[in-house]
Amino acid sequence: MAFEQVALIGLGLIASSISHAMRRAGMPARITGHARSAGTRAEAARLGLCEVRETAAEAARGADLVILCVPVGAMEAVAREIAPVLKAGAIVTDVGSVKGGVIAAVAPHLPETVRFIPGHPLAGTEHSGPASGFAELFDNRWCLLTPLPGTDPGALADLLGFWTALGARVDTMEPEHHDLVLAVTSHVPHLIAYTMVGVADDLRRVTASEVINYSAAGFRDFTRIAASDPVMWRDVFLNNREATLDILGRFTEELFALQRAVRTGDGAHLQEYFTRTRAIRRGIIEAGQDTSVPDFGRTPAARGH
Repeated sequence: MAFEQVALIGLGLIASSISHAMRRAGMPARITGHARSAGTRAEAARLGLCEVRETAAEAARGADLVILCVPVGAMEAVAREIAPVLKAGAIVTDVGSVKGGVIAAVAPHLPETVRFIPGHPLAGTEHSGPASGFAELFDNRWCLLTPLPGTDPGALADLLGFWTALGARVDTMEPEHHDLVLAVTSHVPHLIAYTMVGVADDLRRVTASEVINYSAAGFRDFTRIAASDPVMWRDVFLNNREATLDILGRFTEELFALQRAVRTGDGAHLQEYFTRTRAIRRGIIEAGQDTSVPDFGRTPAARGH
């Protein structure tokens, strides 16, 4: 199915990248959009990302595909607002990093005449806002769709085709399993990064500017991760508490074991552990999910533009 109108509710990094990727793919769809902030709407209009509307309902009216690109905590209010104007047969999806919470917030408010297929493109940078998007963001990155029981196979195929056209690799997954997997691969790593940068900030007060001036690569990676949108990550942790706490418990156990190895001088344990975990990094590169180039070489700065 070729969508005639795609509505982007929320106009940050992901939505702006969707707009750029749609145009790169030559999609003929009309793109409408809305952001809560008047400043964001003005910037999106200046960049020509879409036909900007003053309300989410106005943006969603008549759309064949509605993509919710707002923080998880704002999903319910948006669903309530757009529900009365949704076109019969429209597909509603999202880009949230948590699926259980989004389903609970959105599904009860949508009319039976639309098809709700939650989704999550595993793509992003530490930047946010309409100007941060670029067409290559989804290239060779996974987009996970978490269809609900009874989902129309045709609608699922249409959404899969949409993300594939944007350059993504698409897979389907149970919502609960998605949230557990993302707790391991994204949510807890972000929480650890925020914590480490917070510890360094406390230390910086004691050591003046050394922590900032002499930052090594490892700490710089932490600060890049910790630069992500605070509102988005607040909502992620509040809506994926169970899986996050489960993985945090496992992390704490591993950390205690390494702490004991360092304290007791158990070099063999440390070397074996580091050797085993290094293989994970190699596997990620072999799977094409990272390179040695910052941001996969896809941002304008990394490409030398």
